[in-house]
Amino acid sequence: MKHSRRSFLGNVTNGLQGIALASLFSNDLYQSSDLFGAEGHESHTPRAHNLLPKQPHFKPRAKAVIQLMMQGGPSQVDLFDYKPELEKNHGKSILKEIAKDLSSPDSAGGLMRSPFQFAQHGQCGMWVSELMPHLTKHVDDIALVRSMYNTHQNHEPAIYKIQSGKTMPGLPTLGAWSVYGLGSENQNLPAYVVLANPDGRLPVNTVQNWQPGYLPPLYQGTRIRAKGTPILNLQSETEEPDAVVDLSRDLLGRLDRIHQSKRAGHLQLDARIASYELAGRMQISANEALDLSTETEETLSNYGIDEKETDNFGRQCLLARRLVESGVRFIQVHPPGQGWDNHSNIGTSLPNICKQTDKPVAGLLADLKQRGLMDDVLVVWGGEFGRLPIAQLRGDDPKKSGRDHGPAGFSVWFAGAGIKGGTIYGSTDEIGWRAAENRVSIADWHATILHLLGMDNEHLYFESHGFKERITGVEKVRVVKEIFS
Repeated sequence: MKHSRRSFLGNVTNGLQGIALASLFSNDLYQSSDLFGAEGHESHTPRAHNLLPKQPHFKPRAKAVIQLMMQGGPSQVDLFDYKPELEKNHGKSILKEIAKDLSSPDSAGGLMRSPFQFAQHGQCGMWVSELMPHLTKHVDDIALVRSMYNTHQNHEPAIYKIQSGKTMPGLPTLGAWSVYGLGSENQNLPAYVVLANPDGRLPVNTVQNWQPGYLPPLYQGTRIRAKGTPILNLQSETEEPDAVVDLSRDLLGRLDRIHQSKRAGHLQLDARIASYELAGRMQISANEALDLSTETEETLSNYGIDEKETDNFGRQCLLARRLVESGVRFIQVHPPGQGWDNHSNIGTSLPNICKQTDKPVAGLLADLKQRGLMDDVLVVWGGEFGRLPIAQLRGDDPKKSGRDHGPAGFSVWFAGAGIKGGTIYGSTDEIGWRAAENRVSIADWHATILHLLGMDNEHLYFESHGFKERITGVEKVRVVKEIFS
């Protein structure tokens, strides 16, 4: 039996089919499980998604975040978590106890002492190894959390977890949630910027590190290069008079608005139009924000720019400072490759990545402090997990061995807005294997960062398929207020 379009629509609105179809239309058009608009409103007007500044839930301590994403798993027992018991019990086997946290059980050895020297620094007496001589000058400005833990021992799921709250791809990252909740102070630059390796290599999980997931695509991160052309295809191939450019943009804007008004709720279209408009504004603003030639020689030197080992990461850290100074809300900085993934030859591989990052990170902290930006900018440092306190390769020389992935306990730190400098919070057990005292989950970490930005994780949600989705999910979380000033 054939149906006309009219008869089909007339019949399908009855019964379960009609309810399902109306729900689908509602989700597509209004981004809510309610049939007519979000949050129970009886209006048919879709919720507007934009990057304009939004009011936080309460007074924020931080206005912007710089996330130093140390993918690969920095070894806490070789950097921040001094364990004398590893010295005493070097070579002792605990394979049975620790087996479930091993990614390569066949190559596991006994407990392994750190091949690096530790000392206490600053007024707080924080233990830091010799591998981070520049950061030791700033320990009284940071809050070190030694009791973080993740739930997966492999890189990809663990990175998904720390970026988005779950061990799976396709979900909104912390940066996307931040700009969804707060917008941006500068409409001429992206609200969420990613500074990845300048040579073009992407980190593990590639662009999933800064995707918006089920949030509107407007909130995804924008990758900017620290060397060469920062953003490809931004400049026009031919020079045109300013008046012609302005008229062209005005006409395109009018046409876009007409096209958009007939397609309310099409979030991909909204994001595409917003991206083109932002690209036009960035042709001036981006050049100003990303031009390092205006920096002093002293500043460049403090970040390690033009030095072989530190130039790349130094440029990324300096650009991060310039971008937060320009009003960008969230910046994610990735060092090159998987330098922290020290499965072997830790005596050379770990010092190498520390040499690349230590001076630039210390330069960033000093620069933010000197410019009075530490009051408003939150800096967070850490990877997806740490390393195990046992040797991955059997042998007597720790420098020639390495450490396997250690999700059960690792170290991260915070600095800047609202953070009580010189704080040491939580601890692992006596060998540095598992978080023991004041354990901090990934969800706690997310909730703490959102709280510093003035957002309650319970009230920062997005309605999708009838659920109020949150980065912290449904598990019980707590804000780690003990590290606040």
